[in-house]
Amino acid sequence: MSDAYLYTAARTPFGRFGGGLAGVRPDDLAATALTGLLDRTPELDRAAIGDVVWGDANGAGEDNRNVGRMAVLLAGLPVSVPATTVNRLCGSGLDAAIIASRTLESGDADIVVAGGVESMTRAPWVLPKPDRAFPARDVTAVSTTLGWRLVNPAMPEEWTVSLGECNELLQEKFSVSRERQDAFAVRSHRLAARAWDEGFYDDLVVPVAGLTRDEGIRPDTSAAKLAALAPAFRPDGTITAGNASPLSDGASALLLGTAAAAGRIGRGPVARIAGRAVHAVEPRMFGHAPVEAAEKALRRAGVGWGDVGAVELNEAFAVQALACVDAWGVDPGIVNTRGGAIALGHPLGASGGRLLGTLAKVLRERRERWGVAAVCIGVGQALAVVLENVTDEAGRA
Repeated sequence: MSDAYLYTAARTPFGRFGGGLAGVRPDDLAATALTGLLDRTPELDRAAIGDVVWGDANGAGEDNRNVGRMAVLLAGLPVSVPATTVNRLCGSGLDAAIIASRTLESGDADIVVAGGVESMTRAPWVLPKPDRAFPARDVTAVSTTLGWRLVNPAMPEEWTVSLGECNELLQEKFSVSRERQDAFAVRSHRLAARAWDEGFYDDLVVPVAGLTRDEGIRPDTSAAKLAALAPAFRPDGTITAGNASPLSDGASALLLGTAAAAGRIGRGPVARIAGRAVHAVEPRMFGHAPVEAAEKALRRAGVGWGDVGAVELNEAFAVQALACVDAWGVDPGIVNTRGGAIALGHPLGASGGRLLGTLAKVLRERRERWGVAAVCIGVGQALAVVLENVTDEAGRA
């Protein structure tokens, strides 16, 4: 079996709900990320791409009809390049990368693109079809932006509570204070702003619709400002709009290949996918599922936490991120060193690609060998990937 390598990554800026990307269709966002990615490898014959695997958590609106294939066609790739779309909710983009890595390892292809997209702004309202013609009763339009919709009545009620309520339950279980959550959120914004100011994201992000920078970063936020925000899910709760990730729009893309593909790609790989795992728990505890997912991935990579020099953990909520970091016992200083989703945004299908692209660059920047990317997923799941930095000591691919 061949190893799977990450060669390069690109993403759009992440826009706020109703913000700078509100006028851009998700299939166009996906095509922009795909084009931006392939512009980094001008020597690559586009027809040599064996498959495109795209993550998308919604698929109810303009991202329907296999948005991965739509991206391929809109980006002007040869019609011979195939594509599929996968949905594992918040983990869709990371799942796409995992599926792509398996494709490479099995020998089914030498070059695969993985990515993901989400426009939470443009997610439509949906109406269920009536069970008979011409019903006289009212019909309710349901938003597909986030969370449960058209819930099966056979599903236990405790499993269908909101994501926020799930994390308030997590807070109760692990006693993560409001103060810790707010401090974590402030850190996310400050690190993200610093990363942009230092140029870290310049070669990772492709401008779109006049937006050149992640739109949700608030470098001037403070613990005092966040402390003034009202709880969002319970009158006496700890989770607020300030210590949770915002609704967002954006897309990300990754170019993966075997070692033998380097000549056709025109550059060397930057990281090897060394381990991967999925884990599932009781739906309400989804925020804690990355704990065991990462442990499994590390075991499969043959390394331990003592070897890990960088962690990219999707910050769906500060409370769940802190609960995971506490459980792993890692130095918080190696986690999300260039900001996280609370500041950058969390366009569901796109976040996995952002995590891996950022992690690979952080490993090169810090000259660390091993890193972990992990994401929690609604309805009780999580994914994790272990990357091995394969650049030389000077950080060159």
